[in-house]
Parts: sequence; C-alpha cells; structure tokens
Amino acid sequence: MKIGMVAPPWVAVPPLAYGGTELVIDILCRGLTQQGHDVMLFATGDSTCTVPTQYIFEKARGFKSNLAITEMRHALHHLTSAYEQFADCDVIHDHTIAGPLTWQPHTSPPLIATVHDPFLPQNLYLWQKISNRGGKIVTISENHASQVSSLLPLAKTIHHGLDPADFLVGSGDGDYFACVGRMSPDKGIHTACELAKETGVSLKIAAKCTEPIEKAYFQEKVKPLLDSQIVYLGELSREDTQRLFQGAKALLNPFAWAEPFGLVMIEALAAGTPVIASALGSAPEIIHNGTTGFVCNSRDEFLAAIKNIDFIERENCRKAIETTFSMKNMTDQYLELYRASLVKKTAITISRSNKVTS
Repeated sequence: MKIGMVAPPWVAVPPLAYGGTELVIDILCRGLTQQGHDVMLFATGDSTCTVPTQYIFEKARGFKSNLAITEMRHALHHLTSAYEQFADCDVIHDHTIAGPLTWQPHTSPPLIATVHDPFLPQNLYLWQKISNRGGKIVTISENHASQVSSLLPLAKTIHHGLDPADFLVGSGDGDYFACVGRMSPDKGIHTACELAKETGVSLKIAAKCTEPIEKAYFQEKVKPLLDSQIVYLGELSREDTQRLFQGAKALLNPFAWAEPFGLVMIEALAAGTPVIASALGSAPEIIHNGTTGFVCNSRDEFLAAIKNIDFIERENCRKAIETTFSMKNMTDQYLELYRASLVKKTAITISRSNKVTS
C-alpha cells in the first residue's frame, strides 16, 4: 500500500524536543514501513524521519499559538502542495486541521484525518464539512471522541503508541519526581511545585517556554516556587527527557484540562516510570489506577499518591507500552482503517462504472 502522510509545517518529524504530534507521525511512518508499506511523508526539509520526505519549507517554521496571516498562507502552501504530491497514493493520512479542506473526494485518494487537538466550537464545523465529504475522522482517546460523538460521525478511536525499542527502562533511583510538558497554566506545573513543597519531595521540571503566554506564566506562577528542591531544567532534548524519566520516581502530571491524549504519560511508562495524573481527559484510559500509577480527583489524592508511589511496580508500567500503547498496536489499527477505506472506494468506483455502462 502506498500511503501519503501529511505533517504540519511547524515542527520537524521527529521533533528535536517538544512536539507530540510529530513524534506520533514518525513512529507511525516507521511502523508502516516495517510492515512492508510504501510511506511518503510531507513535512519540512529538516525532518529526519526514515521514510522518503518531500517538502516546501527547508526548515520547520516554529509553532505559534496565534498564527499571523502570513503564517496561514505558508501553511496553505505547504498543505496544497502535499495533496498535489500524493495524488497517486492509495490513501492520504493527514494530521493537520486545514489540510483536509483541500481534499477532493472524487479525484483524490481516500482521506484519513487524525484530530490531535481538542474539538472547539470554532473548528467543529470544519470537521463536519470534512466528514460530510467522505473523509474518515480519527480521535485519539475515547474521552476525546465523547466530546463530539453526537455531533460528528467518527471512523475510529486509536490511541497513540510508542516503539518499546526506543526507550530504556530506568531504575527510578534519582530520588526525584519529574514534571514534563509546556510551561502553560493548563499543564498545572505550578500545582506540581506546590505538591512537591507540601510533601517535601524533589521535583525536576522540563518544559517548553518560548511563547509570551508561557513566559508570563513562568514568571508569575512557577519561578517564585523554584529553589534547591524544585528545579527548572528548561526544554530538554528527547534523549535528555528519556534520561529524566529513567531516574524519576514518577511523572507528576496535575494538568487542569481534558487533554485528548497526553503522550508524555506513555513516554514515562515506556521508561518504567509511574504516572500520577489528574482524572481528566484521557488519563483514566492510559493509567491503570494502582498498577501503573494513580489517577487523582483531588489535592488530597495527589498527596496520597506521592507518598504511596513506591507501591507501583515499574515493570507494570513498561508492560503497558509493550502490550497496549505500542507502535504495532497503533499501526495495525490504522492499517485496518486504510484497508476499509480502499474497499469502500473500490465499491463506489464499480458502482459508478456500472451506471455509465447501463
């Protein structure tokens, strides 16, 4: 099968540091290739994914939460070029929002569109339009799907997966907890700091802090809590983040929003590191409470989880990646959807041919 994979133009595939969507795209491309499929990626020229890659922009343009008109034009240039290049593929798999709008259902390959972001009122109509034209929409957790299941036809929910071979299991002997993500209020980093102070544990924070809103949050809410016990390491490379997880007693993740998936949680599990997370969004689907970590509904539950973290067996955390959140599981589920789309397209083509003949 020939598969055209469309990535956003903001971050290289795979990312050097922060970039969950781009990491998933890289893993999926590798998984499909290992199963003998012909994958072409449309990303940016600085991408190092091991499949053939085409691009318009030589370097990733850098993610911006509030895109200017110029950036939107660049994005559309990137996306329309991708669809032109993938006209002869069997399937197009798009990981952007605007890209599927350029899809021509009667002349283009079948479309699979994975939604990586929350469904918002201002973009829901876009997904409805794509679905009405025949595009297959994939959500990344059951909680994610539940936001729109009564408003939007959904093809499938597919959890993200990792290649266990990419991660070494750590012993967790660093005598610290880790907090990893974006320097954003909804990630709850200041809450993690407060919980660490209350329980007396050491905390190491690795977080992207490049946008104005992130810098303002850091200055106002996080920096005043830093000391020898609570340390901000900056934004780490993927390799350094893995080492952080390997030595951590747990990932402390008291986020404050319904995150569609939360890739950082399975990255921690891959290193054998338990996760202590808010009982919001996808967390109850990812963390088996009491086995791979704790899912908390209150501050008191977070405090108790921190104190009881040594009861979690690290081998159970790693096993969750090998059996549930693996590259193979994710790849197999997407292949099932690709094949179903091809069968449907063939049936439609035969039907149209018969009508013309008659």
